[in-house]
Order: sequence, then structure tokens, then C-alpha cells
Amino acid sequence: MSNTTSANPSKPNKKRKTNPNPETNFLISLQSCTKSKDLATAISLYESALSLNFRLSLHHFNALLYLCSNSATDPSLKDSALRHGFRVFDQMLSNNVIPNEALVTSVARLAASKKDSDYAFELIKRMNNEFNVVPRLRTYDPALFCFCENLEAQKAYEEQEITALLKVSAGTGRVEKVYQYLQKLRSTVRCVNEETGKIIEDWFSGQKVNGVSCDLGLVKNAVLKNGGGWHGLGWIGQGKWVVKRGSVDESGKCCSCGNQLACVDIDDAETERFAQSVAALAMEQEVKANFSESQ
Repeated sequence: MSNTTSANPSKPNKKRKTNPNPETNFLISLQSCTKSKDLATAISLYESALSLNFRLSLHHFNALLYLCSNSATDPSLKDSALRHGFRVFDQMLSNNVIPNEALVTSVARLAASKKDSDYAFELIKRMNNEFNVVPRLRTYDPALFCFCENLEAQKAYEEQEITALLKVSAGTGRVEKVYQYLQKLRSTVRCVNEETGKIIEDWFSGQKVNGVSCDLGLVKNAVLKNGGGWHGLGWIGQGKWVVKRGSVDESGKCCSCGNQLACVDIDDAETERFAQSVAALAMEQEVKANFSESQ
């Protein structure tokens, strides 16, 4: 009588290894092109994927646009990178694929490469409004650097750009940066629109003050030291802000509480430049050799 060997039930058969699907193979190939900076092969793979009706995901578009934005810094690849990069981005939107912050940054870099700073900045605002993409500081870098490179000084420092940085700083709780950009708004813009006002209002409503001691003598001395302008001490006092909307009459008096608002015309840097200009002018007119020592 012979025994037949049967499979041991305690050792189940191993599952056969399955080959990755075409979309996964495509992504692996794209990532390989990204590492080797092979734009031509990546575009060829993309064209093939379109012809085969692959289901392209955010990961595919991220890899392609990252490679295009990096290739745009190479003069020999720039034209091809820009042409294909924007076409890929349009295809992504038509496929209803929602971008993320990294992808928006890549497209902003493409726009900056062709010196289209307005497109780069409008893109960030559009993605924020339409897809709730939360920008980071790096997201704004291409637009801001492009503004500066194009010598568009007014755009580089105008309200929209400062407001964008203010919003990012407020959203990440960077108190000192908020203070810095509020001062920039004060010195360069003076008046702000409703959108900027809402960002400022929301920030103060949700924050507590943890500044220097509210010493009137200290503040007065700091103001005098800075030439009667900005005190430069940062946040003053402790506790929660009281945020209210009101109006101010022509004399600078608050219509709600009746307090007289102070007017700050120049900051410490402007005061110093003014003092140096006056001294230089005086030295041009003064014949005494020791005037520069006694100024």
C-alpha cells in the first residue's frame, strides 16, 4: 500500500508575484528620468501614455513638471521644457487632477523661467482659491525673484506680494515675520484693501500679545532715538488684542473712542539717511576743517 504526498495545510501556497500595472511602470520610468535629468525620454514616455489612454495621477504630473522646471534652467533644454511643461499642466487640469503645493511651485518656476512673473503670482492665487492649495514661502519665491530680476521694483514690493507673505507668516504663527510685514505695509503701502485688512484682522483676533513691558518712558525714548518715527520695539504689552473696526476723521481722531492717533512719517533707517544728508550738505558749505568732528 503506497502513501500519496499531500500539501501541508499549515504552509499555504505563496502568492505569485504580479507585475506592476502600466501606470505604475510609467511612474517608475518617469522617476528614473527625473534622476538622470532625461527630459526627452520623459516626454516620449508621456506621449506614449496619452496614446494608450493611461490613467494619469498627480504623481505622474508631479514628476513630469518637476523635471520640466529643473530642465528650464538649462539653456539647451529651456524651450522644450517650457513648451511641454505648460502643455502637461493644461492636460492635468483638463483631467480634473487637483494639484498640490509642490506641483504649483514647479509651474511657478516655469513661468519665472520665461520671465512671466504675473502668471506665476496669479497661478498661486488661482490654485489657492480654486483648489485650496496652501502656499508655502517657497511657492512665492519664483514670482518674487522674477519681479526683482525684471527690475519691477514696484511690483516686487507692492501690497499683493507683501500681503501674500503676511498671510503665510500669519498662517504658520511666525509672529516676528507678521510684525515685519505689517511694518512693510505701513511704510510702502500706507492704506490696504479689504482682503489685506481681513488677513490682518483675523490674525489679531486669534493672537495674544507677548511683547515688551508697556513702559511709556521706554517707548518715548525709543521714538526720540529713532528721530520721532517708529519705535522699533516690536509688540508692546501682554494679553489678548481687542479688535474693532472704526473710522478716523481728517484730524486723525478715532470716531469710536475719541483717541488721537499718532502719525509715523519715517522709520529709523529713513531718519538716519536724512541726518546724513543734512550733515553732508552742511559740510559742503562749511569751510572749517573740524566741522565733521563736531557735527
